[in-house]
Amino acid sequence: MDTKIIRIDEQHIDMALIEEAGEVIKAGGLVAFPTETVYGLGGDALNPLSSEKIYKAKGRPSDNPLIVHIADMECLEKIVREIPDSAYQLAEKFWPGPLTMILYKADIVPCETTGGLDTVAVRMPVHRVARELIRAAGGYVAAPSANRSGRPSPTVARYVTEDMDGRIDMIIDGGDVEIGLESTIVDLTSRQPTVLRPGYITRKMLNQVLSGVEEDVTLMRDDSGQAPKAPGMKYRHYAPKGELTVVSGESGRVIEYINARLYEQKQQNKKTGVIGTDGSVGKYHADVCKSVGNREDEAGIARELYRVLREFDDEEAEVIYAEAFDTAGIGQAIMNRLLKAAGYKVVYV
Repeated sequence: MDTKIIRIDEQHIDMALIEEAGEVIKAGGLVAFPTETVYGLGGDALNPLSSEKIYKAKGRPSDNPLIVHIADMECLEKIVREIPDSAYQLAEKFWPGPLTMILYKADIVPCETTGGLDTVAVRMPVHRVARELIRAAGGYVAAPSANRSGRPSPTVARYVTEDMDGRIDMIIDGGDVEIGLESTIVDLTSRQPTVLRPGYITRKMLNQVLSGVEEDVTLMRDDSGQAPKAPGMKYRHYAPKGELTVVSGESGRVIEYINARLYEQKQQNKKTGVIGTDGSVGKYHADVCKSVGNREDEAGIARELYRVLREFDDEEAEVIYAEAFDTAGIGQAIMNRLLKAAGYKVVYV
């Protein structure tokens, strides 16, 4: 398959190109496109064959649900059985934006899209290219991240091309994404609203709209034995090719521990890497040291994390150590992705 790559500027959208991409999706094809979180791999959410194509292109297990993207609130009524007040309240505050809500699905949504579940995950992105594409494609686009399953999610189009060239019909290059981590997922079908995946919209922010929002107990630990109710809950995600270990503790002890391990790995002729911050990367003795930014700038770390993980693949690092980033705000989301990338291999010092 020849993959066509087109460039669309969010500030000056070429609607002829959008219509072309929309026709590809309506015909059952796949189009990768930018959102404010990461690049998505879009297919017709109401066409079971399209969802099957998404799973095949990604190498993704078919029980891992896909998120249905909509561009207009009225579209929600068609794909869910009922819209609870909690959904309206969250949509009023956070849509369009990086929030996914899980609701009971209507019959029109195929089980191939929902991973066999009777619930559906729905999001309304804020990115203008994404929203215009969704409308041009018929209003309902199933779109996981546009990477091979298990790899770091792409935040620039060149990594989409690296993973998907020859596997999908089209890639829309919309430049760098704004946030860099996937959307927050909140389950509105459980006893209490429950965060199943942390993201830019934090539990604290959700609690300002709904009272008693809970967190899934598996957010920060290995949940591979659980049936996945939302994307990213069961399988290893976001992983570089090299072996990644997260090291948590007081800064001086973390640096000392990592440098000792780096020495051991170099004795085995392993190419080593370290993920640190602006204030720490100069203290490590790895072959490749990369900073995700200033530790005080959580949003900056979120934007840089997947890019840095991808760059270690470019550098062919075999063993990688990462500082922990479990801080307030979206630090939980950053750590959630980092721990999954490491297969929950974490050392406390």
